[in-house]
Amino acid sequence: MNLSYTTAIILQALAIGYQYGFDIIDVTGLPSGTVYPALRRFEDTGLVTSRWESEETAGNEQRTPRRYYELTKQGHQALAEALQRYRALENLFAVEKKPKTMDA
Repeated sequence: MNLSYTTAIILQALAIGYQYGFDIIDVTGLPSGTVYPALRRFEDTGLVTSRWESEETAGNEQRTPRRYYELTKQGHQALAEALQRYRALENLFAVEKKPKTMDA
């Protein structure tokens, strides 16, 4: 899959631990109208999988449930190819990898 720089940024955010839409929007600065359609396309093409967190977890934090995304093996391969093409992506986010926040 030939990724644009923008879609590669989203995959890179997922790879370093940002797992839900608003978190990805926040770290990338991309608009929701870019991030959410890309996440849907990634899921349709097998680059990511997703799952909704439990109602209980969301309720405990007094918010609506989040949909968490995770790179698949194919997604990691696509990102590796994109990193070869867009070398600046490797250093794009000057933060450490976020810890996993999904509930079991």
